Amino acid sequence: MTIQNNLQHIRGRIDAACLRAGRDPDTVRLVAVSKTKPAAMIEMAAAAGQRLFGESYAQEFAAKADEVQPPVEWHFIGGLQTNKVKYLAGKVNLIHSVDRLPLAEEINRQWAKIDQVVDVLIQLNLAEEETKSGTGEADLEKLLRRVAELPHLRIRGLMALPPCLADPEEVRPFFRRLRQLADMMTKRNIPGVEMAELSMGMSHDFEVAIEEGATLVRVGSAIFGERY
Repeated sequence: MTIQNNLQHIRGRIDAACLRAGRDPDTVRLVAVSKTKPAAMIEMAAAAGQRLFGESYAQEFAAKADEVQPPVEWHFIGGLQTNKVKYLAGKVNLIHSVDRLPLAEEINRQWAKIDQVVDVLIQLNLAEEETKSGTGEADLEKLLRRVAELPHLRIRGLMALPPCLADPEEVRPFFRRLRQLADMMTKRNIPGVEMAELSMGMSHDFEVAIEEGATLVRVGSAIFGERY
């Protein structure tokens, strides 16, 4: 299977999941997770019509972004250390993984230097897994309110990395909970906070995520093959 064929297959599955959920396929965007993949593979995907790519390692991304020639949109989806934010400034359209105030403050500082605003998602750790980043449910509203005060960030929604379970149906409750939390925060009417985006679902479970309201699905191995 080629990258082009893989993308066609994934898009077909996205469309089918939207049909089951009674959703317009245009409300779901595919983030091709290109971390560890060379620029040449990203360009192959771009030639097949893919425009949105997700990276997880700041320095790798900074080097690779300059190599990719076609116009693409970059999202940063991985855990982010404050000292690595400088590599992203002005290069990414959306940061999915804001999980603490000091990180948001550093993003604000770096984007202030270039007088731009970056869209961000707040990452939750719904299963409270020690090995994963993300704020807890109890701290979500407080973090939203603090981050919303930063002038160079714009909160667009939520992101989650639920437990990686073999049966996608076992992950469904986590996707559903993220949507519920977004609905709850919408009702709070917090100034400067939107809940337009839900980033959830990966190669093995993105269809269930779409059924539960995902607007961004992060698919890597099903497009590019296993990481190396």
